[in-house]
Amino acid sequence: MPPLALVGNLSRDVVDGAPPRIGGGPYYAAVAWRAYGTRGTIFTRCAPEDRVEYTRHLTDLGEPVVSLDGTATTTFSFYYEGDVRIMTVEQAGDAWTPADIEIVPPGAWVHVAPLLRSDFPAETLEALARDRVVSFDGQGLVRAAEPGLLRLDADFDPAMLEHIQILKLAEEEAEVLGAIDKLGVPEVLVTYGGRGSQVYLPGRSVKVGAWPVPADPTGSGDLFSAGYLAARSEGLTPIPAAERATELVRSLLAKRVSP
Repeated sequence: MPPLALVGNLSRDVVDGAPPRIGGGPYYAAVAWRAYGTRGTIFTRCAPEDRVEYTRHLTDLGEPVVSLDGTATTTFSFYYEGDVRIMTVEQAGDAWTPADIEIVPPGAWVHVAPLLRSDFPAETLEALARDRVVSFDGQGLVRAAEPGLLRLDADFDPAMLEHIQILKLAEEEAEVLGAIDKLGVPEVLVTYGGRGSQVYLPGRSVKVGAWPVPADPTGSGDLFSAGYLAARSEGLTPIPAAERATELVRSLLAKRVSP
């Protein structure tokens, strides 16, 4: 089986005014891969003042962690109105360069987990895609890297899409991008929270159902992406991989409401 990896910044999340907590794709991928029973390396970074505590959170989950030097931790505050998340960008984290990702092993299946559009420029994705399969979170296409209420737009570099084999979008991100079949990405996954997901493949799309769980949904998109990539790296085709990722998310959210 090929190596499994994730690359992305950690975040400091303030949810409904509660004390700050660790967030971001690296954290939720470690949670997902531990529950899935697979092993993947987390390549991440954050501010020096958060590095020891956040790295400990990750290593406690049992996955290998490579923590790079960073200057800032991406910080968000948000709350939910039903399934709708209202998010404010308090601070942007570091951008990744081609040199930063040289440590990711060749042949790996890699999920790139940007928090904002500034995290992974096209040249970094190009370098990462050499001899690797790249999955990408659509946050890195549509989330403007500016302080204040989170703003989504389609003002991204189209060259980014040339280096992506798997693209995961939330519903609102898909609405911003428009015609999914025009993006030129072989596999596109659009998630709809408790309503499941849609898998777009060349010439067809397939709905994958879900089982809503009344729990805090924070990180569920990252959990889904990590589970999907793990399943695909094991040889599952896209639809069964999406079904397995859906069940993984359901089981992890259910634990949040267990007594």
